[in-house]
Amino acid sequence: MRPFAYARPATAEEAVALVASRPGAAFLGGGTNLVEQLRLGIVRPHLLVDVTGLPLDTVDELPGGGLRIGATVRNADLAAHPAVHERYPAVSQALLSGASAQLRNAATMGGNLMQRTRCVHFQDLDTPCNKREPGSGCSALSGFTGNNAVLGFSEHCVAVHPSDVAVALCAMDAVVVTLGPSGPRRMPLTRLHRLPGDAPERDTRLEHGELITAIDLPPPAPAARSGFRKVQDRASFAFALVSVAVMLDLEGGTVRDVRVAFGGIAPVPWRATRAESALRGAPATANSFAAAASAELAAARTVPGNAYKVPLACDTCVATLLDLCEGD
Repeated sequence: MRPFAYARPATAEEAVALVASRPGAAFLGGGTNLVEQLRLGIVRPHLLVDVTGLPLDTVDELPGGGLRIGATVRNADLAAHPAVHERYPAVSQALLSGASAQLRNAATMGGNLMQRTRCVHFQDLDTPCNKREPGSGCSALSGFTGNNAVLGFSEHCVAVHPSDVAVALCAMDAVVVTLGPSGPRRMPLTRLHRLPGDAPERDTRLEHGELITAIDLPPPAPAARSGFRKVQDRASFAFALVSVAVMLDLEGGTVRDVRVAFGGIAPVPWRATRAESALRGAPATANSFAAAASAELAAARTVPGNAYKVPLACDTCVATLLDLCEGD
């Protein structure tokens, strides 16, 4: 690990100014992703700006029944928060499905959204990786392909986004609140992460020095229910092969409204807008759910190693929707 400077500012404005003024500076939250990259030599910042002391660690009610989640709220604390557990169970379920209890106690919500891929080639400095070293090539195209994306990837990068809770937040229509060199702004979480295209080293649409300060959740519809399901290759501390988050609002036996997001299949948390369009106004049946999931995955491109993800994503989506229909 190379030497670096360390700063612990008192305000978000000071933190933004410190990072924005130095090309080699980075924000430090819980460190569960960044410290690992430092240890492996993937990143080599000249300055770490610790934001964990900033007053961004509360969960507050918003007018109308929504919630504002501070960026330094710990994952474990948010998963156990009564308002989240009651109104947004998919968020709580997603948080509890990720990492270990020790890591959830350390990881922050802002840092979770900003974590980089866990592709084995990204973490192996002896193999080419366009995300780690632009222009060097993508080893995952011909290496281990079992975890590769099936939607939204490019010939420059086929890695998937690792966050579980980002998938649930996308299905909840979350909004990211930031502070940057140009001032504050808001953006839908579905716009935060970017597809790799020909610049896979750029994970998000944030500018250098722009800090996530909060995540806003709109109030759910009175009759809506939500859920999250994750398929992984071991019982704990594993990244999703496929995950699905759903917010479902039924009227009788008909889907009045629905929001669906997938994890493990794309370089970003994948909002399933085709499936949503197919489901609105449709009967809440297994056949309707399967047809909608198939419509979303119709554009998938696979190789033998990751072809399993398409039927697995469809089946997981159907199972999650059916679970939410129980009792109707």
